[in-house]
Amino acid sequence: MNFIQQPQRIESTSFEIIDEIIASEFPEYKFANALEKKVITRVVHTTADFDWLEILKFSPDALSTLQTAIYEGCTFYTDTTMALSGINKGLLKQFDCDIKCYIADPLVAEEAKAKSKTRSMIAVEKALKEQGNKVFVFGNAPTALFQLLESSAHSPVMTIGVPVGFVGAAESKQALYQSCFPYITALGRKGGSNVAAAIVNAVLYHMREAL
Repeated sequence: MNFIQQPQRIESTSFEIIDEIIASEFPEYKFANALEKKVITRVVHTTADFDWLEILKFSPDALSTLQTAIYEGCTFYTDTTMALSGINKGLLKQFDCDIKCYIADPLVAEEAKAKSKTRSMIAVEKALKEQGNKVFVFGNAPTALFQLLESSAHSPVMTIGVPVGFVGAAESKQALYQSCFPYITALGRKGGSNVAAAIVNAVLYHMREAL
């Protein structure tokens, strides 16, 4: 059986197929700019789901705000170790950015139990106490996103909020969509840590090309 074996060719061929499908099945669809196209198509590539053409939403200047934060050496905070693992840490280091996830921190778990809150909520509280520009990346925990939105006095530089699920996921993303926070979010139940990581990586890859 003949099949493509080279990783880079697999990826490039995948994006060619995505472009062809968009052109043939969504001929009226227009991306706002080249970077938005890269973000959305990478999410489509990650999920094999073209619904992302319609459900992924960006606040005004979201992508330029995120790029500025990266150039200035921000810290990314993820709600899962999966999102943390999926983000290209080599490129983050190249831009002098840091990345943290407190979900497995024993003190976070202890405080969450004492306060009858989720570990994700306590992890957000912990992150907000730290200094520096913050970008929150949520792909799994609606409670983390709700906690952040309630902490409006500590508005982050950017929030990538795409938690997946049936309990609070759509509602938390709708709340972010209607907030004054700079955001990249999705409407409805779809999302995931893989989607959150794909969004960050698409921006990092774009910035690498500009170096």
